[in-house]
Amino acid sequence: MKPIAYVSDEMYVALPEVLAELEPAAGGEIAVLRSSPRGALYADLPPGSYRVTLSKSGYGSKTVQAELGGARPFQFRLLSDGLIGYMWPKWVRGGERAEYRVHAVEQYQLTLWRYGLRKEYVRMIGWVDEHGPQANRQILPDGDFTRTGVRWNFDGYPAPPVIAAPERSGLYYLRALTPSGRVFWFPWVVAPATPQARIAVLASTNTWNAYNNYGGRSNYVNADRLPETPVVNARQDLERYQRPSAFGVWRPRDEEYAPLSFDRPEPNNHIFDDGEVTGPVQGRVQCGQCPGEWRLYGWLEREGFAYDLYAEAQLDAGNLPLDAYRVLILAVHPEYWTRRMYLAVKDWVFRRGGRLMYLGGNGLNCEVTLEAGGVMRCLSHVNSLHGELGGHSEDGSMEYESRMHRTLESEASLLGVATTVAGIMTAAPYRVVDASDWVFEGTGLRNGDLFGEQTLHERVPGGASGHETDKRTASTPANARLLAKGINPDGGGSEIVHHEREGGGAVFSVGSITWVPALFPDPHVSRITRNVLERFLEPGGAVA
Repeated sequence: MKPIAYVSDEMYVALPEVLAELEPAAGGEIAVLRSSPRGALYADLPPGSYRVTLSKSGYGSKTVQAELGGARPFQFRLLSDGLIGYMWPKWVRGGERAEYRVHAVEQYQLTLWRYGLRKEYVRMIGWVDEHGPQANRQILPDGDFTRTGVRWNFDGYPAPPVIAAPERSGLYYLRALTPSGRVFWFPWVVAPATPQARIAVLASTNTWNAYNNYGGRSNYVNADRLPETPVVNARQDLERYQRPSAFGVWRPRDEEYAPLSFDRPEPNNHIFDDGEVTGPVQGRVQCGQCPGEWRLYGWLEREGFAYDLYAEAQLDAGNLPLDAYRVLILAVHPEYWTRRMYLAVKDWVFRRGGRLMYLGGNGLNCEVTLEAGGVMRCLSHVNSLHGELGGHSEDGSMEYESRMHRTLESEASLLGVATTVAGIMTAAPYRVVDASDWVFEGTGLRNGDLFGEQTLHERVPGGASGHETDKRTASTPANARLLAKGINPDGGGSEIVHHEREGGGAVFSVGSITWVPALFPDPHVSRITRNVLERFLEPGGAVA
């Protein structure tokens, strides 16, 4: 007997022992089924529309209308008990309103905080509860909701809960806390209603989405589709682990990349309650996501630099007025960019005197599109064993430096550097190459000296050159000046470069994910970054 449906949780893990009551819409006998260890529901039923009620201890019960008996088994999804949430939209301007979308199985307290040099308590949102039992429990859509979003606050929410964003730009977090002690933090990017500072900082919101596997898919897990059946054991069932050859041959081809919705919680951006800006970046994925970027915002405030924060979608939509700013900063891991973003920033730097600080690694590596309904789509897989880090054309006639190079041009044309395989997943200090450059003023460093030994990065500890490392390529501007290089194994150290354009434009790049987490513990990393910011903020022409 073939299954008529499967039942899985929010991560597409099979749920056994789910009770299902199936009532034919056309009338007739009601069937009661129990799911198998693989989450399968077996029955010999006529095809048609059924009213299906699902129930399992530890998961939210629900009733849905489903077409059963088709060519493919139906995919039911149940949401596990717990606490998780997100803001929608996830980025706004000061004064704009947004929903908080929270899943909880008990009452919870919601507070708003700003994450800068200190975790600043902003205000109490309130205690959230309803008269109905577990009325704050959300419902998952069935099927692959990673493409369309979870659409929380839709069922039974005639007036979704909204709050107004603070006027002050910055990274905000909402903290949900239950009486039983569950805690979940979720971020909110608040841009200024109008520009307030001379520095704009771009939060890597596209990268956050690319790594978000809530629902069972990301750009790294089941990138093209969910498997036909829910996961029982990830190491046995997922192609990622069953085809573990060099750097991702399990990734699909270009046209097979499926969309990823922003309308989902982001567990990777949950921040630990005891986290401090000067403390370690806790978590495996968090180091390259919002918690890692927080270290830059705190450092800017410690050093007295005012800044405005934006989401990448706001740059893509034209809501970041680049000409209002002297400096734009990219940080940690801004891997996924749209064509509009790239061309807008390059034109600003090359033709209009903009100054770009790239304080990250493996950035601008892949072109994506942002589509209606809050959906992002990755455009490029490289036909190579190097995966995202290089490759060649189908006929072997063209060598690519990155996925962005394949669809547009190499990011090294702008940044001066691009990621390579050498040095990946290692970390080390930098060695000074050109101590005469102004970026080293006040550091006391000489040629051959090491710096950047200390970092808050826990996933790949070892130094400020690390995790993923960028170097000069054939596309690097001819006038790019090499200042320092990481001493990572196999010549894989990040290269610090800067180059200037006619009309005053300039770019400074460190090519390392672990640079920002080194800002607080390493005085040389801090001083170099400050030197560049001060020079870039100066009015007038060349910065050399």
